[in-house]
Amino acid sequence: MSKYLNPKVDLTFKKVFGEHPNLVKSLLNALLPLPKGMEIIKVEYLTSESVPDNPGKKLSIVDVRCTDNYGRGFIVEMQSWWNKEFFSRTLYNAAAMYSKQLEKGNPFERLKEVYALALVNDEAFNYENDNDYMQEFYIMNKKHPADCRRDLSLIFVELKKYKPVDRGSRAIKDLWLRYLTEIDETTETVDNVLSDNPEINQALEIVERSAYTDADLYKYNDYLLEIMTHHNAMKNEREEGRAEGRAEGREQGRTEQLIESIKNLISVGFDFDKAVEVLKVPADQIPELRRLIVDRK
Repeated sequence: MSKYLNPKVDLTFKKVFGEHPNLVKSLLNALLPLPKGMEIIKVEYLTSESVPDNPGKKLSIVDVRCTDNYGRGFIVEMQSWWNKEFFSRTLYNAAAMYSKQLEKGNPFERLKEVYALALVNDEAFNYENDNDYMQEFYIMNKKHPADCRRDLSLIFVELKKYKPVDRGSRAIKDLWLRYLTEIDETTETVDNVLSDNPEINQALEIVERSAYTDADLYKYNDYLLEIMTHHNAMKNEREEGRAEGRAEGREQGRTEQLIESIKNLISVGFDFDKAVEVLKVPADQIPELRRLIVDRK
């Protein structure tokens, strides 16, 4: 039987980061691009009454919410896999936390920044020539990029893209990312580089299987089963979408080829009607082809 549980699962993730302020503080300081000299000194978890309603919450997302000594708000989310709604969810959650400050009577000028740290156990973004595991989103003036507002900061970390450059690195950022990417049910021994760090070692102890009751383990396994079920459903949906996309692409290719053939006939003296007759174009396709050719003139 394995020694550890996966820290990315709901039960363990919330125990590590939702019950130990020193650990979530360390994670946030390590991964967030906080202004120099404005690192988090202490955090305070938000009570359920302070957390904005989230009607779109899905099983696949677990989160921890807190504020720091400067009054800034933080959301830490773990997403088991990527879906097209996740970016919108992350923005919605951050905006809801930001606007919640007004309910306390704060004037606009006293609103504090909100950071959403989204840990994604999947590949989410596909930018050409950019395979970085971290993507940052802010409010920016398109014409004046230097005018970048960080009232809402969305930081996405694609865990599957992270590969440690130096496995001997003791930088806390690398240690947390290795903890999140290397520790799971198959882990029997842990690299001393990880266990030598007091915070990472504490996080390791929290996910030791022996620390959980039979009831906890049943809940843990039940969650894993549901995650696998949802993951398979999402995988099938993605494959069906790709198949539909390929079919649409082939159909678009045939249409473009037909348009080119019609234009070639027109260029040598045929009118449109004669051209489609020669090419034996189905009657139901003729109006759309006529429109496309007229639009491109």
